[in-house]
Order: sequence, then structure tokens, then C-alpha cells
Amino acid sequence: MVRGARNEGGRLFGALSRLMAMPLHALAADVLPSWNEGPVKQAIIDFVTRATTKGGAGFVPPEARIATFDNDGTLWPEQPLVQGAFMLKPLRTRVKQDSSLAKRQPFKAILEGDLSELSTMDKSKLMKVLGVTHAGMTEEAFIREVRAFFQHARHPRWNVPYNQLAYAPMLELLRYLRANGFQTWLASAGGIDFMRVISEETYGIPPQQVIGSQLKKTFDDAHAPSVLRREARVAHVNDKAGKPVGIDEHIGRRPVFAAGNVRSGGDIQMLQYTRKRPRPGFALLIHHDDAAREFAYEEKDGASLKAAREGGWAVVSMQRDWRRIFDETRARTGNGRG
Repeated sequence: MVRGARNEGGRLFGALSRLMAMPLHALAADVLPSWNEGPVKQAIIDFVTRATTKGGAGFVPPEARIATFDNDGTLWPEQPLVQGAFMLKPLRTRVKQDSSLAKRQPFKAILEGDLSELSTMDKSKLMKVLGVTHAGMTEEAFIREVRAFFQHARHPRWNVPYNQLAYAPMLELLRYLRANGFQTWLASAGGIDFMRVISEETYGIPPQQVIGSQLKKTFDDAHAPSVLRREARVAHVNDKAGKPVGIDEHIGRRPVFAAGNVRSGGDIQMLQYTRKRPRPGFALLIHHDDAAREFAYEEKDGASLKAAREGGWAVVSMQRDWRRIFDETRARTGNGRG
């Protein structure tokens, strides 16, 4: 009896010793439950642990904990391009005023419902299309139009509002970073005013922390109340080399964490900008390789994956690394829950 008690006490002491030796983040509840266990998930947790451990070599002061995220294809699907779908209705209205637009690309493709062309279009051209459809519109009118779109439009595959298709693993990552003192920013090639309407309710990112492509605006005080009006001219294209420029102009600090995706090579420079610091930051690249639950596609030149290999970025396989892709209450694929 005494011997059994001693053995039991020894086992308990050993278990307690092992428990005390574990890092604190391992003792807590799973902070990224939609992520499968593996090197990518562990690399994220290890980086955040180092960044928040005072006195450690990887410690990042709270004021420098800046995380930037691309939007299309990184936080929600980019097939079809959401802002392209939004532009369909105003473009049809514009064509009624100028029928010649229906014969020109990319207007012709958009009107025919070929939104795939928008997904691969150079973002400067996309912004020019937005200039054609929304030149002269006030800020208030534009916001109303965007809100109406998200209220009524549905994704053609899942038949739910577009902003209900935010990736569950990325929402968890955003919350995890914020819980550890990081500022989370959108840094997307999409229109800045378009994203600002839904960024807070969708991602928990306030509008003042959104960076994007934008048209020039003018202040109109001819009538009360005064308003801001859009012009047809492009002010900034927040894509490729334009992303680090936009980040610097809006934040004034180099990010220590950045996430983008494989599609057009548009996030390479932002991820390189994050990695090249006195202390290398964390670069995360989303690879769309899950046709059953989302989509599967590659870049023709493989530029993003090549840059990831050369830069030591963490590459997410949606198929292997994500336990689920969407919130189970929001979207379903033909093969079951996303």
C-alpha cells in the first residue's frame, strides 16, 4: 500500500515537472484552433512568443508590433474579385450613358459577367475602371452603395454575402496577434474606401488602419454641407512595389509581420519589406491548393513561391494547414462544411 502510494506520488511529481517545463503558450488553450498542427502554425506561435518575451533576442517593443495583411486571397476569396462584382451594377448604369464602353475591354468582359478578367487585371487598370464608374460621387453616396452591395450581393458558389466568407484561420490569427499587442492593418491592392466600409465588422480592423489603392479626391464646398468627391484620376495603386510605399505613408513603420497570397506576385515586395529588418520579421504566404473546399490556382511564373523559398517565408497550404476554411455557420461547399 505504501509502495503504491510512493509510485503514484512519483508519477504525479514527474507529470508536474514536465508541465512546469512547458512554455506558457503550450499550457494555454489552442489559440489557432482552425489550424492543423504543423510547422507553419508552430512558427507563428514561436514568433509571437519571441516577440512578446521581454529580454529575449526576438523581443519587439509594443509600439513596433505592426502586422499588415493583404485582403483578396489572403483574408477572403478572390474568385471572383469582390470589388469587380461590386462594379458590375454601376458599370451597367454608366454604359446606358455611354454605349461605347460596352465595346471596350475590360468593360465588355465585366458586362458579360466575365469577372475572371478582373481577377488578373493590372490594379492600375482596375482603378481606372472605378474612376469611370464613380467619378464625381461623394463619399457618403459611395459608402451607401458599398453597404447595399454587401447586404444584397451573394457569392456565386456559396450563395452567402461576400463578407461572410472571411477565412476562419486568418480571423483567428488576427485576434491572436491583437491579443499579443500587435496592430493589424489591411494593405491591399483593392480600393481603400471600398474596404473601409466593412473592415471593422469583418476583420476587427478599424477604417483608419486600412491601406489601399485610391482615386484622387477634391473638396467641394459649393453647397452646404461640404463633401469630398472622387475624380477619375488614380492617386495611388497599392500593389507590388506600391505596397511598401503605401505602408510607409500610412504607418511610418516597417511591419514585423505580413501576410499575402499566391496569385499575381502582388504581395512579394510587402513580404520582402517585412523580412529585411535589423531583426527579420515574419512573412506568411497563402497558397491556394484546395479545390474541394475553396480554389486551387498557381502563378504562371511561380514568382511568389520562388520568393518564399529564397526568403525563408512560411507558406500556408490551405489543404494541409487549415482544419477548416470558413466559419461552419457561414459557408458550405458541395463537399461539406468549409
